[in-house]
Amino acid sequence: MSGISIVGLGNMAQALAGRALAGGNTVEIIGRDQARAEEMAAALGGATTGAAGDVPAGDIVILAVPYAGAAEVVKDYGDALRGKIIVDITNPVAPDLQGFVVPEDSSGAQEIAKAAPDDAHVVKAFNTVFSHVVAAGAVEGRPVDVFMAGDDAQAKSRVSAFVESLGLRPRDTGDLFMARALENVGLLELGLMSHSVKHADFSLNITLLR
Repeated sequence: MSGISIVGLGNMAQALAGRALAGGNTVEIIGRDQARAEEMAAALGGATTGAAGDVPAGDIVILAVPYAGAAEVVKDYGDALRGKIIVDITNPVAPDLQGFVVPEDSSGAQEIAKAAPDDAHVVKAFNTVFSHVVAAGAVEGRPVDVFMAGDDAQAKSRVSAFVESLGLRPRDTGDLFMARALENVGLLELGLMSHSVKHADFSLNITLLR
């Protein structure tokens, strides 16, 4: 199992932390509001808390914060993230849902990677799964697919093992440049939620025909 540090105190942080603990991983909760972090850890049972800016205890650090502040969080940590696997779960979608707030030739994950230490490895994952879907896990025996992308094979292997420990199914889509495609999938889901499905009780999965 893995040592996981989750930076953030929102719904996705809570969903990932709960499933990670259930899967036998160690979990550290980190937030700028220390009291809220301690409250979340106590509610989850078994999680610890860390101070923002200190070296995260986990080898895998999940950025469960809005994209607008994600790169700044990575910059603030600086060398404390050396050698870590950084999991970017953000969707850098513009407020009007008409595009992205990153350069056209980049992605949120690639911009975060630019802010990270050279020996840290950024993996894009979980941005295509709603928090309550993560919390629910398999539905009627059908596992939920977690699409991921990253440049380092070993880092992706570690994240894949973590995803499996949550009872979810990892789907490797390729190198980190594919994060742009995954962020488009995130935008697609928001479009479906707004225009046709009309709710967020769904996930996009791969069905193998043979």
